Amino acid sequence: MIHDSAIIDPSAKLGNGVSIGPWSIIGPNVELGDNVEIASNVIVKGPSRIGSGVRIYQFATVGEDTPAFAYAGESSILEIGENTVIREGVTIHRGMDKGGIGRTEVGSHCLLMAYVHVGHDCIVGDHVIMANNASLAGHVEVGDYANFGGYAGVPQFRKIGAYTHIAAMSLVTKDVPAYMTVSGNPAYAFGMNTEGMKRRGYDNETIEQLKQAYRTVYRKGLRVQEALDALAPMRSQSAEVELFAASVEVSAKGIIRARSAN
Repeated sequence: MIHDSAIIDPSAKLGNGVSIGPWSIIGPNVELGDNVEIASNVIVKGPSRIGSGVRIYQFATVGEDTPAFAYAGESSILEIGENTVIREGVTIHRGMDKGGIGRTEVGSHCLLMAYVHVGHDCIVGDHVIMANNASLAGHVEVGDYANFGGYAGVPQFRKIGAYTHIAAMSLVTKDVPAYMTVSGNPAYAFGMNTEGMKRRGYDNETIEQLKQAYRTVYRKGLRVQEALDALAPMRSQSAEVELFAASVEVSAKGIIRARSAN
């Protein structure tokens, strides 16, 4: 159902079963997949592609221009995967060419709670949960199944690994390897996200392997490359350890530090 007061640009493409509430605006070059639900007072600007089954709640602004000073109005895009939920007041900006990749991506089956912000050129994986007011600056990369507590913040160009837990009100100033729990302002590593792994069905052996990998990187006093060399045998035997080690390896801003070395 499309409410009579909704404003839809003629160039917008709407899939089957799309619902658009009162006073919402669907701008030029927007594509809405099948069964997308748009509540009242939502703005969707393009170019944007919104996957099937996405739900966007009231007062969200999706696909807006980035406020970055370097943005000069060039064409850029926002892509959102299937069955993602975007709650009230969320803001998501499109990418930019200068210093960016020209697109912002939010994956499938994500939950962005009230007042979350996703900045320009961010790449957010699948099944990511961001609680109220969590914010990503531009160029942030987030792996699948990452979980952000309320008011967590990530500056630009940081990498947040898959299956991580970023505690509420944390300020993440360094890259976070996969599977880790971090907390604080500035945030420090507090070990592996054991509870999250259990919820995802990881067995005890895999969890222990990841804990051993964590200790190798954080508790043995090794330089990063020395720790990666020490992990080489485990990487070849465990896909999970490989994911953890690879996320350490690709860090450009340096990995987050542990609070203590006990």
